[in-house]
Amino acid sequence: MEAAHSAAGTKGESASTKPSAGASANVAAPTLIHRLTSITERLDLAALFARAQPLELEIGSGDGSFLAAYAALHPERNFFGIERLLGRMRKLDRKGQRAGLTNLRLLSIEAGYFLKYLAPTGCVAALHIYFPDPWPKRKHRRHRLINEEFPALARRLLAPGGVVYLRTDDADYFTQMQRVFAAAAANEFQPVETPEELRAVVTDFERTFNARGIETRRAAYRAVG
Repeated sequence: MEAAHSAAGTKGESASTKPSAGASANVAAPTLIHRLTSITERLDLAALFARAQPLELEIGSGDGSFLAAYAALHPERNFFGIERLLGRMRKLDRKGQRAGLTNLRLLSIEAGYFLKYLAPTGCVAALHIYFPDPWPKRKHRRHRLINEEFPALARRLLAPGGVVYLRTDDADYFTQMQRVFAAAAANEFQPVETPEELRAVVTDFERTFNARGIETRRAAYRAVG
């Protein structure tokens, strides 16, 4: 999650958070940013796109270095990006419009609130979460997005066979990610490899970290049953 990283991230993405003011803020048209009409009804994400195509979702899109590039590579898929900070989302909005990405829509909202209260059921083919805030202090780790509750929230969102793709540079957080998915019921998720084509699309933070010799840790889990 490029918007929130151990060295230069923002906070406030845990599953207990509520929607930010950006969720209902006025944005100039035309825009790829969706305006919520309700903060209690689950979204019909398919209705936001002109074409019915497989849907992928990124939580914590930041300024969109990954999502804009990946959406451009795959016009046969629809992409929905979530980012808490409206300023970063507007930057991604401008990127998407300049690139003519008709398969991209965005929402400014807290990740935890979206997953608990707005996310639809069984419609997402892939869920991307890259470099989420690791909350490195022990007393703050309860705020981590990838916690014991997360697999169930992700499973509800994913279509059968859908995949959660994770990346982080934080070793402790990576261990926690592996642990919570291992603890999920065996008939819920199975570990899989991240495709090379997806590995090749990096975020701006990831490119900077790798240039400094900081390893990207990846995990992926497919929903089964």
